[in-house]
Amino acid sequence: MKTAVIGLGDIAEKAYLPVLAAQPGLDLHLCTRDRQTLDRLGDTYRVAGRFTSVGEVIEAGVEAAFVHAATTAHRELVEPLLKAGVHVFVDKPLADNLPDCEHLVRLAHAERRSLMVGFNRRYAPGYVGLSALPRHLILMQKNRAGQPDEPRRTVFDDFVHVVDTLRFLVPGEVTGTAIRTRVAGGLAEHLVLELTGDGFTAIGSMCRVSGAAEESCEVMGGGLKRRVVNLGDVIDYAAGETLVRRPDWVPVARQRGIEQACLEFLDPVRAGRLLTADDALITHAMCEDIVRHAVEHGTP
Repeated sequence: MKTAVIGLGDIAEKAYLPVLAAQPGLDLHLCTRDRQTLDRLGDTYRVAGRFTSVGEVIEAGVEAAFVHAATTAHRELVEPLLKAGVHVFVDKPLADNLPDCEHLVRLAHAERRSLMVGFNRRYAPGYVGLSALPRHLILMQKNRAGQPDEPRRTVFDDFVHVVDTLRFLVPGEVTGTAIRTRVAGGLAEHLVLELTGDGFTAIGSMCRVSGAAEESCEVMGGGLKRRVVNLGDVIDYAAGETLVRRPDWVPVARQRGIEQACLEFLDPVRAGRLLTADDALITHAMCEDIVRHAVEHGTP
């Protein structure tokens, strides 16, 4: 299956290319405007199909594409791919605003093409393990050290992971949502999202002026507690404390759910089954609400 990788930055190079290059039956094509990077990675993975525009990718007759370009370029890349009949996997977020997200989801339906947003934490083994436990209380943190940023970029490029992971882990319908933000000088310093439903509460936070870059997620209920740190270390608290570290030989892409997300896209496409981004659209709608709150309640 002819498959393109569009955008060859760090995430594509370190996480996705090693996975896709190892998949049997994929005829890879690479695309970036950076000719030096294009040739370096093309040589590394022995890829002959090398392009500098999405138009060239379409002319090559690819059937599927992985889009890893900058967020601001997602609509201008995904739209022509879908119109050309290409199935698309796009790194989160789908776009940096809800109207563009809604447009692309509608377009995928109209063209009967698969569209998937790469929320890899839904497939990370540590977080998948959390989903099998009682989840009466869910707490997630994703912090940065000294990186306050404008609200829209902070929310759609980074906090979106927290929003989607909470949605993945909640054990029932969300009936209540609360948002709290701190924005100083036009820059988001911290964000908090609370989701509630029948018998559960899920709280996610991000501090961009923290003293450390870290991520943790924990669930509690039914006499059990489990905490996952940086997607690798799993700590169980029940009659003591048990730490299980990431196995030495497990690839990072598998530990972080990248490999599983790729297969979640490729297998249905190969089988002729359509994937929709309808559920991902709910995550993006929540992100738009958080941006609106941050703008309305922040200091310029």
